[in-house]
Amino acid sequence: MNAVAHDEMVLLSSLAQGEHGTVLAVIDDGQSLGDEQASTIARRLLELGFVPGAEFEVVARMWPGDEPLAVRIGGSMFALRRREAQAIRVRRGSVAASPGTGAH
Repeated sequence: MNAVAHDEMVLLSSLAQGEHGTVLAVIDDGQSLGDEQASTIARRLLELGFVPGAEFEVVARMWPGDEPLAVRIGGSMFALRRREAQAIRVRRGSVAASPGTGAH
């Protein structure tokens, strides 16, 4: 089996439980969350800390359908729906951990 390149951009939704990596981008597809401010999924994800350079870990994938996806980023854990996780582009694997980032 071939090893996966660690610098390849993939969707967060494609990662398995226990994988970790770095956020590269959040793609704004214009989908609204339906709140009073008409926030987009991308805007909400950025507000939660899914910003380029942030390190994360996929803590759990629920069954059935692998939804929601539990992700630890910074000092918080979030449950993301599939469409939210598909808006996040990531790089698999750990980047050189900075002190205090909590990276593994």
